[in-house]
Amino acid sequence: ISEAALLALIEKYNTDSTIHGILVQLPLPKHIDEKKVLNAINPDKDVDGFHPVNVGRLMIGGDEVRFPPCTPAGIQELIVRSGTETSGAEVVVVGRSNIVGKPIAIMMAQKGKGANSTVTIVHTRTKDLASHCKRADILIVAAGVPDLVKPEWIKPGATVIDVGVNRVGMNEATGKAILKGDVDFEAAKEIAGKITPVPGGVGPMTIAMLMKNTVKSAWLHMGK
Repeated sequence: ISEAALLALIEKYNTDSTIHGILVQLPLPKHIDEKKVLNAINPDKDVDGFHPVNVGRLMIGGDEVRFPPCTPAGIQELIVRSGTETSGAEVVVVGRSNIVGKPIAIMMAQKGKGANSTVTIVHTRTKDLASHCKRADILIVAAGVPDLVKPEWIKPGATVIDVGVNRVGMNEATGKAILKGDVDFEAAKEIAGKITPVPGGVGPMTIAMLMKNTVKSAWLHMGK
Protein backbone atom coordinates (compact mmCIF):
# COMPACT_ATOMS: atom_id res chain seq x y z
CA ILE A 1 0.00 0.00 0.00
CA SER A 2 1.20 3.52 -0.72
CA GLU A 3 1.37 6.26 1.91
CA ALA A 4 -1.30 8.24 0.05
CA ALA A 5 -3.65 5.25 -0.04
CA LEU A 6 -3.17 4.60 3.68
CA LEU A 7 -3.82 8.24 4.56
CA ALA A 8 -6.95 8.22 2.40
CA LEU A 9 -8.20 5.10 4.18
CA ILE A 10 -7.60 6.68 7.59
CA GLU A 11 -9.51 9.80 6.53
CA LYS A 12 -12.39 7.60 5.36
CA TYR A 13 -12.56 5.91 8.78
CA ASN A 14 -12.15 9.26 10.57
CA THR A 15 -15.42 10.47 9.06
CA ASP A 16 -17.32 7.17 9.28
CA SER A 17 -19.70 7.36 12.26
CA THR A 18 -19.90 3.56 12.45
CA ILE A 19 -16.15 3.28 13.14
CA HIS A 20 -15.18 4.06 16.75
CA GLY A 21 -11.55 2.97 16.92
CA ILE A 22 -8.60 3.20 14.54
CA LEU A 23 -5.33 1.37 15.12
CA VAL A 24 -2.35 1.33 12.76
CA GLN A 25 -0.12 -1.69 13.30
CA LEU A 26 3.50 -0.62 13.72
CA PRO A 27 6.16 -0.74 12.41
CA LEU A 28 5.16 0.50 8.96
CA PRO A 29 7.09 -0.15 5.73
CA LYS A 30 10.03 2.21 5.22
CA HIS A 31 8.33 4.11 2.40
CA ILE A 32 5.54 5.29 4.73
CA ASP A 33 6.03 8.16 7.19
CA GLU A 34 4.93 6.73 10.55
CA LYS A 35 4.55 10.13 12.22
CA LYS A 36 2.38 11.47 9.39
CA VAL A 37 0.12 8.41 9.55
CA LEU A 38 -0.33 8.49 13.34
CA ASN A 39 -1.01 12.23 13.28
CA ALA A 40 -3.70 11.70 10.63
CA ILE A 41 -5.87 9.61 12.97
CA ASN A 42 -8.77 11.43 14.62
CA PRO A 43 -7.64 11.77 18.29
CA ASP A 44 -11.14 10.78 19.40
CA LYS A 45 -10.77 7.44 17.58
CA ASP A 46 -7.11 6.90 18.48
CA VAL A 47 -7.61 3.84 20.69
CA ASP A 48 -3.86 3.19 20.72
CA GLY A 49 -3.27 6.55 22.44
CA PHE A 50 -0.36 7.56 20.20
CA HIS A 51 -1.72 10.79 18.68
CA PRO A 52 0.06 13.91 20.07
CA VAL A 53 -3.27 15.16 21.46
CA ASN A 54 -3.70 11.99 23.51
CA VAL A 55 -0.05 12.04 24.58
CA GLY A 56 -0.67 15.56 25.89
CA ARG A 57 -3.81 14.43 27.70
CA LEU A 58 -1.80 11.64 29.31
CA MET A 59 0.81 14.12 30.50
CA ILE A 60 -1.85 16.32 32.13
CA GLY A 61 -3.44 13.28 33.75
CA GLY A 62 -6.67 12.88 35.67
CA ASP A 63 -9.93 13.38 33.78
CA GLU A 64 -8.02 14.66 30.74
CA VAL A 65 -6.84 11.14 29.88
CA ARG A 66 -9.05 9.61 27.21
CA PHE A 67 -7.13 6.67 25.75
CA PRO A 68 -4.05 5.60 27.72
CA PRO A 69 -1.55 3.64 25.60
CA CYS A 70 -2.54 -0.01 25.76
CA THR A 71 0.66 -1.69 26.94
CA PRO A 72 1.36 0.85 29.73
CA ALA A 73 -2.30 0.65 30.79
CA GLY A 74 -2.01 -3.14 30.92
CA ILE A 75 1.16 -2.89 33.00
CA GLN A 76 -0.50 -0.58 35.50
CA GLU A 77 -3.54 -2.86 35.72
CA LEU A 78 -1.29 -5.86 36.40
CA ILE A 79 0.48 -3.97 39.18
CA VAL A 80 -2.81 -2.91 40.78
CA ARG A 81 -4.39 -6.37 40.52
CA SER A 82 -1.27 -7.97 42.02
CA GLY A 83 -1.79 -5.98 45.20
CA THR A 84 1.56 -4.21 44.88
CA GLU A 85 1.69 -0.92 46.78
CA THR A 86 2.58 1.90 44.39
CA SER A 87 2.21 4.99 46.56
CA GLY A 88 5.71 6.16 47.44
CA ALA A 89 7.26 3.10 45.78
CA GLU A 90 10.54 3.33 43.89
CA VAL A 91 9.71 2.51 40.27
CA VAL A 92 12.51 2.00 37.76
CA VAL A 93 11.58 1.87 34.07
CA VAL A 94 14.21 0.34 31.80
CA GLY A 95 13.56 1.73 28.32
CA ARG A 96 12.48 5.10 26.93
CA SER A 97 10.28 4.28 23.94
CA ASN A 98 7.23 6.34 23.07
CA ILE A 99 5.13 3.17 23.18
CA VAL A 100 6.05 1.84 26.64
CA GLY A 101 8.88 3.48 28.58
CA LYS A 102 7.91 7.15 28.53
CA PRO A 103 4.14 6.70 28.98
CA ILE A 104 4.35 4.17 31.83
CA ALA A 105 6.79 6.47 33.63
CA ILE A 106 4.30 9.33 33.34
CA MET A 107 1.39 7.15 34.46
CA MET A 108 3.18 5.79 37.53
CA ALA A 109 4.16 9.31 38.63
CA GLN A 110 0.62 10.73 38.37
CA LYS A 111 -1.75 11.19 41.28
CA GLY A 112 -4.25 8.36 41.57
CA LYS A 113 -4.81 4.64 41.96
CA GLY A 114 -1.87 2.51 40.95
CA ALA A 115 0.43 5.52 40.83
CA ASN A 116 1.91 8.17 43.19
CA SER A 117 5.30 6.53 42.68
CA THR A 118 8.82 7.92 42.54
CA VAL A 119 9.93 7.09 39.01
CA THR A 120 13.35 6.78 37.40
CA ILE A 121 13.83 6.11 33.68
CA VAL A 122 17.00 4.28 32.68
CA HIS A 123 18.13 2.81 29.38
CA THR A 124 20.98 1.03 27.63
CA ARG A 125 23.16 4.16 27.81
CA THR A 126 22.69 4.61 31.56
CA LYS A 127 25.86 4.31 33.60
CA ASP A 128 25.73 1.47 36.14
CA LEU A 129 22.31 0.19 35.10
CA ALA A 130 22.45 -2.51 37.75
CA SER A 131 22.61 -0.07 40.68
CA HIS A 132 19.40 1.64 39.56
CA CYS A 133 17.56 -1.65 39.11
CA LYS A 134 18.63 -2.92 42.54
CA ARG A 135 16.73 -0.17 44.37
CA ALA A 136 13.44 -0.69 42.51
CA ASP A 137 10.38 -1.81 44.43
CA ILE A 138 8.73 -2.09 41.02
CA LEU A 139 10.96 -2.85 38.03
CA ILE A 140 9.46 -2.39 34.56
CA VAL A 141 11.75 -3.62 31.78
CA ALA A 142 11.04 -2.66 28.17
CA ALA A 143 14.43 -2.42 26.47
CA GLY A 144 14.12 -5.15 23.83
CA VAL A 145 17.33 -6.90 24.89
CA PRO A 146 17.07 -10.61 25.82
CA ASP A 147 18.03 -11.35 29.45
CA LEU A 148 19.29 -7.79 29.92
CA VAL A 149 18.32 -7.75 33.61
CA LYS A 150 20.26 -10.27 35.66
CA PRO A 151 18.81 -11.85 38.82
CA GLU A 152 21.39 -10.10 41.00
CA TRP A 153 20.02 -6.75 39.80
CA ILE A 154 16.63 -7.44 41.39
CA LYS A 155 15.70 -6.29 44.88
CA PRO A 156 14.37 -9.24 46.91
CA GLY A 157 10.58 -9.17 46.93
CA ALA A 158 10.31 -6.63 44.11
CA THR A 159 7.53 -6.68 41.53
CA VAL A 160 9.05 -7.24 38.09
CA ILE A 161 7.15 -6.49 34.88
CA ASP A 162 8.91 -7.88 31.80
CA VAL A 163 7.64 -6.20 28.63
CA GLY A 164 10.34 -7.50 26.29
CA VAL A 165 9.40 -9.96 23.55
CA ASN A 166 12.56 -11.14 21.80
CA ARG A 167 12.74 -13.89 19.18
CA VAL A 168 15.88 -15.88 19.95
CA GLY A 169 15.42 -18.94 17.76
CA MET A 170 12.97 -21.45 16.34
CA ASN A 171 11.46 -24.52 17.96
CA GLU A 172 12.03 -27.19 15.32
CA ALA A 173 9.34 -29.46 16.76
CA THR A 174 6.55 -26.87 16.67
CA GLY A 175 7.85 -24.51 14.00
CA LYS A 176 7.18 -21.58 16.34
CA ALA A 177 9.57 -18.84 17.41
CA ILE A 178 11.27 -19.15 20.79
CA LEU A 179 10.52 -16.01 22.79
CA LYS A 180 12.50 -14.56 25.67
CA GLY A 181 11.92 -11.49 27.77
CA ASP A 182 14.33 -8.80 28.90
CA VAL A 183 14.64 -10.52 32.30
CA ASP A 184 16.19 -13.92 33.04
CA PHE A 185 12.84 -15.32 34.23
CA GLU A 186 13.87 -18.67 35.69
CA ALA A 187 16.54 -17.13 37.90
CA ALA A 188 14.63 -13.92 38.67
CA LYS A 189 11.47 -15.68 39.88
CA GLU A 190 13.44 -17.01 42.86
CA ILE A 191 14.19 -13.44 43.99
CA ALA A 192 11.24 -11.31 42.88
CA GLY A 193 8.06 -11.19 44.91
CA LYS A 194 5.97 -11.05 41.73
CA ILE A 195 7.08 -11.39 38.11
CA THR A 196 5.39 -11.60 34.70
CA PRO A 197 6.36 -14.33 32.21
CA VAL A 198 7.13 -13.97 28.50
CA PRO A 199 4.98 -14.87 26.69
CA GLY A 200 1.66 -14.74 28.53
CA GLY A 201 2.26 -11.77 30.82
CA VAL A 202 1.92 -8.23 29.51
CA GLY A 203 0.81 -9.24 25.99
CA PRO A 204 -2.73 -10.38 26.84
CA MET A 205 -3.21 -7.27 28.98
CA THR A 206 -2.30 -5.06 26.01
CA ILE A 207 -5.12 -6.64 24.01
CA ALA A 208 -7.55 -6.27 26.93
CA MET A 209 -6.74 -2.55 27.28
CA LEU A 210 -7.19 -2.05 23.54
CA MET A 211 -10.68 -3.51 23.82
CA LYS A 212 -11.38 -1.29 26.84
CA ASN A 213 -10.33 1.83 24.91
CA THR A 214 -12.44 0.80 21.92
CA VAL A 215 -15.56 0.28 24.04
CA LYS A 216 -14.93 3.64 25.74
CA SER A 217 -14.61 5.32 22.34
CA ALA A 218 -17.91 3.80 21.20
CA TRP A 219 -19.68 5.07 24.31
CA LEU A 220 -18.20 8.56 23.88
CA HIS A 221 -19.32 8.70 20.25
CA MET A 222 -22.82 7.69 21.32
CA GLY A 223 -22.83 10.51 23.85
CA LYS A 224 -22.87 8.26 26.90
